[in-house]
Amino acid sequence: MTDVAPTPPGLMISAPSSGTGKTTVMLGLLRALADEGIAVQPYKSGPDYIDPAFHRAASGRNSFNVDTWAMGPQLLAAVAAQSRDADICVAEGSMGLYDGVATRGQSGFGSSAETAIQMGWPVVLVVDVSGQAQSAAATALGFQAYRPDLPFAGVILNRVASPRHERLARLGMEQAGIKVLGCLPRRGDLVLPERHLGLIQAVEHPDLDAAIAGYADFLRAHVDLAALRDAARGNQGTARKGSLPAAPAGRIALAQDAAFSFTYPHQLEGWRADGAEILPFSPLADEAPDPSADLVWLPGGYPELHAGRLAAATRFRDGMVRHAQTRPVHGECGGYMALGTALIDKDGTAHEMAGLLGLVTSYEKRKFHLGYRRVELLTAMPGHDVGAQLLGHEFHYSTILEQPDAPLARVADADGAPVPETGSFRGHVTGTFFHLITAQEATQ
Repeated sequence: MTDVAPTPPGLMISAPSSGTGKTTVMLGLLRALADEGIAVQPYKSGPDYIDPAFHRAASGRNSFNVDTWAMGPQLLAAVAAQSRDADICVAEGSMGLYDGVATRGQSGFGSSAETAIQMGWPVVLVVDVSGQAQSAAATALGFQAYRPDLPFAGVILNRVASPRHERLARLGMEQAGIKVLGCLPRRGDLVLPERHLGLIQAVEHPDLDAAIAGYADFLRAHVDLAALRDAARGNQGTARKGSLPAAPAGRIALAQDAAFSFTYPHQLEGWRADGAEILPFSPLADEAPDPSADLVWLPGGYPELHAGRLAAATRFRDGMVRHAQTRPVHGECGGYMALGTALIDKDGTAHEMAGLLGLVTSYEKRKFHLGYRRVELLTAMPGHDVGAQLLGHEFHYSTILEQPDAPLARVADADGAPVPETGSFRGHVTGTFFHLITAQEATQ
C-alpha cells in the first residue's frame, strides 16, 4: 500500500496568454498572504528557472516546478509533498492555461490546466480587459468550459481603465456566471524588467523587496483575498509519497552566481535528501571549486553577459582544469558553454572559456532554441549510466560554431524529431544544452 501525506489546499494563477500580468499578481498574492502569517508554498507550472526565484523572494519558501510532461507520478508526488508544512499552495501557470506540447510525456502534455487538474487546484484566470469590457466574459467562459473537469475559481480582471470600465466588465462576468475575485486598475509601473529569456533574475532587480511589497499592497486594495483563500482546494487533501532525484555524488561543487543560477529546486532538494553536501562557489568572483569535491556542476544562466569576467577568472579556470584531470565535471546550457574553448558575444568578440571541451558558441547571430528534450545517453554522465533515458528542456539563443568532441547523447524534441544539440564529452567532462529535469520513470 502506498503511503499518503496530507497536503494543503491550493490555487493555480493562470491566464489566457502570456503578458497578461499574472506574475505580478502571483508575487503580490504570495507576499500578501505571507504578511498575514500564512505559510504559503509557491509552485511554477512547467520548466522555468527565473520565476521561482521571484516566488522565493515574495514568500520566503523555495518554489518548486510541477511539470506534467517530464515528471512521472513518483516525482510529482514528491514535489507535491514539499508543501506538507504549508497552509496553502499557490502556483503560477506558464503561457496560456491550455498551452502544452504536441506529444504526451510522462503524465501529460505540460499545460497549466493539467497541473491544476492533477493537483486539484482551482484556476484563477487573470484576464487583461484592455480594449474590451463585456466581451472579456466570453473569453473567460470559453476557458472555463474548454475542460469540464478543470476546477475553476473565477477571474481577476487586470488593467481596468476606469470605474465605468470595471462596471461593464463585471456585468459581462455576472451574465456568464463567472465569479470576479478582483479588479486591478491599469498601472504602468507594474512591469518587471525583462531580457531575452524572460524576466531578469531576481538577484539583479534593483529593489525587488520594495517592488513586491508594492504588488502586495495593490492586491490587498483590489482583490478579495478571503475569497481566494476560500476557493483554494486540493486533491482529496493528500499526495502519494514519491522520490526526488538521487544525488550524482557525495560532495558537489555547484557554481552559483549571476552567470550560473539555473538549477531546479527539486534537484537540489533531492541531492540534499540523499545526503549530498553542496559546496557553492562563484566563477564570477574568480573562485575555484572546492578541491575536496567529488563533482563540479555548472548550471545554466547568463555567461554571455559576463563573458569578459569569466575569461579573466584564472583561479576559476585553473581549479576546473585540476579537478577535471581526475574527477567529473558537468555543465548545462550556459555551464556547457563555459566549459568550451570560446564564447563569442553579441558584438562578435571572442572570450576564452575553460577549454575543457572543444565547444565554440556564438551570440553574434542569435538563434532561438526552445522545447522539451528526450535523451538517450551514449556515454555516462554524473548520476546516469550509458543508455539512460532522460527528460529535459532547452531554452537559449546561442549557436554552435564548433563541437569537435564526441556526442554525449541522442537528443530529440517532444515529438521525437532529432535535434542537433547532442551535448558532448571529453575525458571526465560532460556537457549538454538541455537542462535535466528527471530520468524517465521505470514504470512508464
